[in-house]
Amino acid sequence: MSGSSAPAVLAVVGAGPRATGLLERIAANAPELWDGKRELRIHLVDPHPPGPGRVWRHEQSGLLRMNSMAEDVTMFTDESSTIEGPVRPGPSLAEWAAQFSGTGPRHAPYAEPADPEVLAELRSLAGSDFATRRAQSAYLDWVFRRALAELPPTVTVEWHRTTATAVTGPPDGPQHVHLADRATPLTADLVVLAQGHIGSTPATTHRDHAAFARRHGRFHLPPEFSADADLSALRPGEHVLLRGFGLAFIDLMSLLTEGRGGAFRTEPDGTLTYLPSGREPVLHVGSRRGVPYHSKTRYQLRGPRPPLPRYFGPGAVEALLAEERPLDLRREVWPLMAKEIGFGHYHELFHAHPERTALPWPDFVAQYDRLDWYGDEMTALVATAVPDPADRLDFEALDRPLDGLAFPTPDAFQDHLRDHIDRDVTRREDPEFSADLGAFLALLSLYGQLPRLVAAGRLTARSVAEQLDGWWQGFFSFLASGPPGFRLRQLLALSRAGFVRFLGADIRIGTDEGTGTFTATSPTVPGHTVHATALIEAYLPGPSLDRTEDPLLRDLHRAGALTEEIISDPTHTHRSGLLAVSPTDGHVVDPSLDGTHPRRIALGAPTNSRAVAAFARPRTNAPAFRQNDAVARALLSALSSQFSKGEIVASIM
Repeated sequence: MSGSSAPAVLAVVGAGPRATGLLERIAANAPELWDGKRELRIHLVDPHPPGPGRVWRHEQSGLLRMNSMAEDVTMFTDESSTIEGPVRPGPSLAEWAAQFSGTGPRHAPYAEPADPEVLAELRSLAGSDFATRRAQSAYLDWVFRRALAELPPTVTVEWHRTTATAVTGPPDGPQHVHLADRATPLTADLVVLAQGHIGSTPATTHRDHAAFARRHGRFHLPPEFSADADLSALRPGEHVLLRGFGLAFIDLMSLLTEGRGGAFRTEPDGTLTYLPSGREPVLHVGSRRGVPYHSKTRYQLRGPRPPLPRYFGPGAVEALLAEERPLDLRREVWPLMAKEIGFGHYHELFHAHPERTALPWPDFVAQYDRLDWYGDEMTALVATAVPDPADRLDFEALDRPLDGLAFPTPDAFQDHLRDHIDRDVTRREDPEFSADLGAFLALLSLYGQLPRLVAAGRLTARSVAEQLDGWWQGFFSFLASGPPGFRLRQLLALSRAGFVRFLGADIRIGTDEGTGTFTATSPTVPGHTVHATALIEAYLPGPSLDRTEDPLLRDLHRAGALTEEIISDPTHTHRSGLLAVSPTDGHVVDPSLDGTHPRRIALGAPTNSRAVAAFARPRTNAPAFRQNDAVARALLSALSSQFSKGEIVASIM
């Protein structure tokens, strides 16, 4: 190493999965882009352990689970990755866990988790199991340690177990990262913000409900990360309203039942019976759809993998952008997306279950290729080729299963929804319906194509607000990000035991000053009102720079050194709450510079890149992996240049 060259310094704020993925890509690209004659010092700043970070830290309830099978979780690039840097395959969570049972090779650097419960879980973990978050925490810890081990000797990493409170410094000079536990800031050439999912203070509506709760001595919980929620004030037998029927609700349900000493017994017919501890509250749950997210599938494709993308790939996105006019997602983009999902679904149906089809696949797909998803000819083709309606894909029925339904009594609705949930879990665990997995893979493919369309700024402001960030994100999560089947079977047992009651769709939450209770109504059960002494907003905090709990982002926002994404057109203005970054290179948009800051980059959940997921399903060409690789290469190139040109130029995405 040359003694005349000052070390290059990179500061990364956040040390969770996204920062760990970036570090892995730095290690992969360093042999090509870092000559080894100069030292590179990387500072990681996070109060939580590097690798898992806050969300996946070990210190959380062992009841909390992932919603992906262990074989579907990886932090590594593979043959599907379209990246400029080298592909460095690595084990999935399931493959990594196999070393502890002796059924798989050891992965360096080898170390058994210190927690005996986690080690026992890993030793018995099957690929189709849904691991605990503690098991995923151990995997992420290992990925971080592997990345460290693969760095060249001239690249060193130091973890600062504290919170970054501010970043200062001119655009053409060193950056200073201020820390909560010391007076002297870190000085860096470049700063990457990778804080991951960030909490926010309650919005006005939630503050009003909190004030009502204080006034009447009631309980209120605004949107919160489940592992951080303090539920201790909820009394046994207390009636609790929960608005939200997604993964946050499932976590809260587990914490308030099994977490309070209850247990489930499996009966001879396979159903579950809940054995209460006597400490449980009574949970009344509803949402916009009024039904829980669809259960995750627990099988593999039985036919060949569908060749995706087909109708919504780079060429289709280019064609949409070439029209050079504002685009409406539901009217002009969604039909292509729907056709792509349909292709994944029917490809699997025709190849894996041909006995349930009435046309040869080549004949079907030749017609499918030329037809519009919502055209009458497509409807006729599917009706002819797929005789059983249960094998057909109907997005509108999937999206709003309670639309047009009303029940005379709450008990009648309980029976209906229990039957709906039971049929959903049965279908998602039966490989005879593996076409649902083909549709799921197509959904993932869409997710990889949308960022470029969004970055081009061609979607109307209302389309981004109501359709992309609103309807589409919710619909994607509803179909593709549901809980494991066993959680929904537990939900059924809790419903039969009377500890969970279903409210219905389009719920309305109110307050009753006379009784000091929260109220809930739904058109699903007309005329029925539920009164409760507690209200939980059972979903995660939404993005908000105005209300962010992150002190660094709050400081930069107040100083006018970063800005919220604002999309405006003549008919609408949309404020997404997301941190605005350059769509081409990830640099933070700094209003004080009338452009981007050349020394500050932001990645992941808080940003409008919308490439959120830090880990992914293998062989899906994950957008986050592509972005991590491009950012790592740009960082190494810029740092090795010693900023001789006075600025950093990169092409990241």
